[in-house]
Amino acid sequence: MEAIDQLKNNTGIKANWKNVGPKELDGTMAFEYNGHKYVVYIEAKTGFRNYQLPMLIELKRKYQPLMVIAEHIFPKIKEELRTLGIGYLETNGNIFFKYDNIFLWNDGQKRMEKHKTKLGRAFTKTGLKLVFHFLLNEDLVNKTYREIALETGIGFGNINFVITDLKEQGYLIPLDKDNYKLTNKKELLNKWMDAYEVKLKPDLLVGTFRFLKDQDFLNWKTLPIQNKKTWWGGEPAGDLLTKYLQPGKLTLYTLERRNELIKHYRLVPDEQGNVKAYQKFWQYDEDNKNVVPPLLAYVDLMNTGDRRCIETAQKIYDGYLQDKL
Repeated sequence: MEAIDQLKNNTGIKANWKNVGPKELDGTMAFEYNGHKYVVYIEAKTGFRNYQLPMLIELKRKYQPLMVIAEHIFPKIKEELRTLGIGYLETNGNIFFKYDNIFLWNDGQKRMEKHKTKLGRAFTKTGLKLVFHFLLNEDLVNKTYREIALETGIGFGNINFVITDLKEQGYLIPLDKDNYKLTNKKELLNKWMDAYEVKLKPDLLVGTFRFLKDQDFLNWKTLPIQNKKTWWGGEPAGDLLTKYLQPGKLTLYTLERRNELIKHYRLVPDEQGNVKAYQKFWQYDEDNKNVVPPLLAYVDLMNTGDRRCIETAQKIYDGYLQDKL
């Protein structure tokens, strides 16, 4: 295993991988340090993402010490793993492991570049918008391209490319000669969630702000949100949908222009502000007034990497999404 080889190169620690252990784990890793022997339970991933944290937290309750091995782990997730007391080892040899009388922490190695896998047309910026509509309303996949275009605002050519790609990737399968259905929807959502955060969401940013009056942040629920023009997303959506989360940052999705946001909500542009506004990219809404679809709230909360937000996202999944996915 490349990560174990790099650990030896960087620290001199020799570790042995064993493909044995509980069935729900990937194996164990044994090593010796300062005259003490350690055996660590291992969960191995190609890449580790926010949505996998709840599973890892559950594993930690059963197996200790626990470590995740992955090609690359984002800094925010590393911070959360350290807070949770879960070890990690990256392919480049970066390691965190704290257990009993041992404390290893080396985060200075550069990321090892890998050949990137092409995601396909379904995960381009336009493709992500269409796939989101399909995840919101699976009935769309069996409508004509003209009907899909009218309901999503996406052109015929792009619709064809995306649907073809979903078929090729195994996410859209035939029921009969004329009808299809989405399959592996949870996997599709996880893939969409990763791509949305880096490919589409940055382009949707309208601006980052703070309130002219600090008190408005505390009283955000009383703001005169423009009906059918602006919606709460992220942490405030999590609070409104679950009553579980007190927002530390506010997210808006909107059809309003930047100057309208500033005027209507007494905002001040500030790159370090705690209010972010994004363009709305879907064409129809569910029954939650002034709140984004639970699917988007779930995605934005999972992508924060924050434990409390992830717990809230799981509540949204359990209450609004699991029967659909």
